[in-house]
Amino acid sequence: MEKYIAFLRGINISGKNKISMPSLAAAFEDMGFLNVSTYINSGNVLFSSECSRTDELCHGCKSMICERFLLDIPVAVIAVPELSEAVHSAPSWWDSPSEIEVIHQAIFPIAPVCLDEIFQAVGEAKPEYEQVGSYKNVIFWSAPRATLSRTRWYKIASSSVNSKVTIRNASTVKKLLSLFNA
Repeated sequence: MEKYIAFLRGINISGKNKISMPSLAAAFEDMGFLNVSTYINSGNVLFSSECSRTDELCHGCKSMICERFLLDIPVAVIAVPELSEAVHSAPSWWDSPSEIEVIHQAIFPIAPVCLDEIFQAVGEAKPEYEQVGSYKNVIFWSAPRATLSRTRWYKIASSSVNSKVTIRNASTVKKLLSLFNA
């Protein structure tokens, strides 16, 4: 049985796309998933499944959310070993301590978009303000809070791929991994 994390994009933000986490967990259990739990209110679902195809899991979760909650919510699913490998292979600057406040984020593509499309749409990082790297299907981004408005990747929200990615901060990603390894 494989362990997975589903990242739901854009739920419970500013009173929009509201889904209670207990109801979401129950819906995942009703799909036959095991060891279901949620973390914080932003749509992070941990679960186990016999299915080994993340594309099928994404489609099933998205369809269930549409039917059960009447919401069209994009979903990215990643296997826990794959996410763990990505985090361990992240660039050394990602999530490293700093004397200044730095934002560290992981960007997850929502199929069928691929990393190349995201990099093309957002463009080259501005190295004087930000750092961007990737490992397999995860993009790592870091920038000082004081200069966020000068970065290119902070503006991903206004890019053509905004609706094709979901973003989590480094603390959330590491916490999710620790919850499955506890």
